[in-house]
This record gives sequence, C-alpha cells and structure tokens, in this order.
Amino acid sequence: MHHRKTGVTSSVENVLPFLQKDFDTYVYGNQVFWDHFLSLKELKKKLREYDQIIIHAHRNKEIQQALWLRFLGYRFKLIVSRHAATKPSKFTLWLMKKADVRIGLIDSMKELPFEISIIGHGVDTKRFVPKENIKISQIKQPHFMVVAGRVRPKKGHETFVKAFIPILKEHPDWAGVIIGKVDDQKFVLNLRKLIAENKLENQFYFIEETRAIEEWYQASKATVVPSHSEGFSLVCLEAMACESICVATKDVGVHSNVIEDSKTGFLFEAGNHNELTSILNAIVSDNHQISTKEARTYIEENWSAQKEADALKEVYLRSINKS
Repeated sequence: MHHRKTGVTSSVENVLPFLQKDFDTYVYGNQVFWDHFLSLKELKKKLREYDQIIIHAHRNKEIQQALWLRFLGYRFKLIVSRHAATKPSKFTLWLMKKADVRIGLIDSMKELPFEISIIGHGVDTKRFVPKENIKISQIKQPHFMVVAGRVRPKKGHETFVKAFIPILKEHPDWAGVIIGKVDDQKFVLNLRKLIAENKLENQFYFIEETRAIEEWYQASKATVVPSHSEGFSLVCLEAMACESICVATKDVGVHSNVIEDSKTGFLFEAGNHNELTSILNAIVSDNHQISTKEARTYIEENWSAQKEADALKEVYLRSINKS
C-alpha cells in the first residue's frame, strides 16, 4: 500500500511465485507485479469465503487496515514483517503487538520486546543470473561500477563518489553509475557539485529507478552498497547472484552474514572512503582473489526466494494450526 515501488515491494515480488505453489495468493495494495489483485470489496468477499486466511502486512498502514477489518468482525491470522533496522516508534511496537506472528529480517531484531521469527529475504535466482557481454547503451565507458537503491544520505552515495574520484581520474575507461529514485534533491546537487569540481561529469551517471536492475548487475564489474544502515539489503544478494563483485559496508544489514571478506566480496567500514578507494582500486587493477562464482553458489544454496518461501510457509501453517 505504498505510493511507489521500494525494496519491500521487490522482496514481496520475489517470493510470491513460490508461495503460490502452496497457497491461493493475492495482493491487496499497489506497485507489486502480480496477476491476482484484490480491491477492498474483493478482499472482504475472500475473508467471508475462506475458513483459513492469512493477511501478511509489511508496513504500519497495512497493519492498521488489517486491524480495522478485524474490528469489523472479519477473522484471519495477522502476520507482520519488520523491515527497518531503526528503533521502532511506540506506535509501531503497539501495532506489531496486535499481530498473531511477527517476522524480522536480521538477528538484531530479536531484541524487540516480543517473540519474533527471523526470516531473511530471498533472491529469485532464475531472474538474477550472470550473463556475459551485456552492454548498457547509456554508458560510454567499457567498465563501470554500480550503486543501486534510493538516493539519500544514509545510503552512502557520497562515500562512493569520494572513493571513486581519484580512481576515475587515472582510468578514463571506467565509470560510476548511481541508479535509483532520488529522495533528497539537495543531496544529489551536492554530489553533482563534487563531481563537477573534479571534472568527472562524463564518468558519473545518474540513472532513474528501473525494474530491469539485473541487467546493470550483469554488465557491471562491481556493485557497491555503501549504506550506513539497512533493514536487510537485497541489493547485495541480487548482485552476488549475478556474479557482480559486491562491496558492502561491514555490520550493516545482512552484509557481514553473506559476504566472506576478500573471498566472495569485500567489506569496509561505513563512511570510510579511503578504505573503499583501496578496495575499488584492487577491482579496477584486477588485483584481488574474489570468486564471483562461489558468491553466486552461496546465494543459491542459502538465500534463494524458494528458501524464504519455505520458511514463510512453515510460519503460516504453524499460525493456522494454533487456531
């Protein structure tokens, strides 16, 4: 029920086809690519028709809608997922306590004051695959690195730009690409100013949010995730599945759980652009021991959308059996 597509939307899209194998699965809301959408009238009809039904909500607005339906007398199990790594407000905690089951994405969410199941996001490993000789027409340089996600200060774009500037000055055949919806226009203006001061306007690209993000991972040499905070970090997993070298901040989101530093990717301290410069320089000069194939295998075996769906299925059935 969000006004635009976000990482939460992508995570829902990834798992829906796998849930559909075991459940009649519908979406009530917007922005999600799915064949089975319900209007409020249709949702109420389903609630009357089914003996057992689960509503899985991902944001406060959705939880409030579900609680309103429960107030009207409709019966269902309410499951909520907490996606943000930040400390929840008292209102959010109150809403979550009203749920039958609560799900978090990373282990730190176990500190919330109620029982919570930890189920990380999964990647559609049939969509996010490595492909050779992918060319992006907008990019003039033969080699580039990507930062994907909402463009705002806490995502660490400034760290990436500062880190890459000295390298791009020495390597005109490389480029930096920032992909995503802009949340903070002033922040972007400052990034562009920094780039212009270093006369690198032709080596940095700002690309609008795209649903074909896998093509950018496939074409890039590396994907940088310089976030200062993350509730999870699906970008990291998607990039690894596409065999793009993933460079991500240490102890942020799920980064340190999925990347074996200097083997399946690189980890660096959030905000440390000098450390990031050293890593990016190693990638540009091809002076590293990263195994992108091993990184993809790890994602396939441990972080697939099928594994997430299987874990959700267990939670769903357990909640129903408690009735």
